[in-house]
Amino acid sequence: MEKAPQGTSVGVDDPYEVVERCDHLTDDGRCRYAAEHGHHDPEFARERRVDDLRCPAADPSGEWEWADCPHFRARQRARECVRCGLEERRVAHDDERPLLEEHHLEYRDDDRKDVAHEITVYLCRWCHAKIHDSWARIDDDASPDPEAIAEAEGRRSRELEEAGFESAAERYGEE
Repeated sequence: MEKAPQGTSVGVDDPYEVVERCDHLTDDGRCRYAAEHGHHDPEFARERRVDDLRCPAADPSGEWEWADCPHFRARQRARECVRCGLEERRVAHDDERPLLEEHHLEYRDDDRKDVAHEITVYLCRWCHAKIHDSWARIDDDASPDPEAIAEAEGRRSRELEEAGFESAAERYGEE
């Protein structure tokens, strides 16, 4: 299994297996990086423009894999744990610790300077601890930890309480 720089597990053998699509990929299969940020890598942008900005990694012909693209990046957009499915519940104006934490699957390899891809998913903090501290894997068939469910439901109850209607008379005890 892949390891973080500190030697802890990241929960997958191949980080690219969990990738759905590159963040720079448009719905029509073009490379947004080459179109909008081409000045950072003019040669790459020029090659993509010759090919009408087509992304060779997203092309069904399989010319590239995600790992072959020098500007690949994939960050999970859904705010739920990829392992157990627990959804984030944030309480506005509260400094409570989030239920979900970012989990980085791809780390820069000091021996290979060309690998600097960002592959990030969300894990609930209970799954995150299990992956870094033990044998757990991201693709395990897991249910949310009972403690995680209790924390999420507590936040949900506070949300409903905050959204509930209470008249001024009830609030201030006036009769």
